[in-house]
Amino acid sequence: MLATRKLRHRMLVAGGATLAVAALLTGCTTGPTTEVGPTNNTDNEGTGESIVIGFSGPAADHGWLGAINAAAIAEAAKYPDIELKVAEGTNDANLQISQVEGFINDGVDAIVLLPTDGAALTDVAIKAMEAGIPVINVDREFSSTFAARVTILGDNYGMGVSAGTYICEQLGDKPDAVIAEIAGLDFLPLTQDRSRGFADALGDCGLSVTNRVAADFTVAGGEATTSQLLAAAPKIDAIWNHDDDQGVGVLAAIAASGRSEFFMVGGAGSANAMREIQSGTSVLKATVIYPSTQAADGIRLARLVAQGKSLGDLVEIEVPNRIVLNAPVVTADNVDKFIGTAFES
Repeated sequence: MLATRKLRHRMLVAGGATLAVAALLTGCTTGPTTEVGPTNNTDNEGTGESIVIGFSGPAADHGWLGAINAAAIAEAAKYPDIELKVAEGTNDANLQISQVEGFINDGVDAIVLLPTDGAALTDVAIKAMEAGIPVINVDREFSSTFAARVTILGDNYGMGVSAGTYICEQLGDKPDAVIAEIAGLDFLPLTQDRSRGFADALGDCGLSVTNRVAADFTVAGGEATTSQLLAAAPKIDAIWNHDDDQGVGVLAAIAASGRSEFFMVGGAGSANAMREIQSGTSVLKATVIYPSTQAADGIRLARLVAQGKSLGDLVEIEVPNRIVLNAPVVTADNVDKFIGTAFES
């Protein structure tokens, strides 16, 4: 089994070179040639070879993470050729490492992994790859390109750009506008990326963040931090809150303050945030999507890789090694398009 998987891994790595050599050989022949294309590996919805996928993610202690896990399980259930082994969600990196080692020992065909800590899970992911088991890295990146066959990410920097661009569209003619930012956990790279994208987008229209606080992605943290922000800033024109889960507390603090001179943009795209937008009576006028479908997409990509298939809409005959999802802005004009797949905070 192990030798077979190592051979499969080497074939995956060498696949591009093999195709290049084949093309050169074809170019040296005489007479008519037949174009070789991915005619047998793009029937992605049809039942294929039965495979086993291992899935491990963090504890679902956050609405977005709960949606991530539920969507992955639901996606796997759509395919009769997938057997999904689900590890218990955890925020303990050492426990998650042991879970991945269990998948390796079980000889699964692919692993979909949303690591509680990308750096900490890198070595065990490399171990899986060296065993010939393709790893699909979701949301939190490993620290080595050798740790994953495919990496699928939301666009944290793009979230900030989208939020800043929307605010620029509303306030770009007010150079003295007061912009507030309610971030998540500041030590996380994703928070830093979101803030950097926000500052860059605002800078393009001559605006900047005047008041910034950091919460912790929880309702209680959002409420407490926003209360402090509102007390410190007697006038605000716009607020960007990074996360709709903590946004429940942010909105509670705003309601308690009785203030409504500003508008707010959310982040992640929860269903309750979208209902606020639909109401037309809330200060929340928009939210920026951070897809909760990432692990479900990871399941699909794991299936394609394990079965030797490709993305049907691409000419390229192998699944790309890196996919970054879009970060669109949801407003009253397009909320109906997004609310059906939104998660509950």
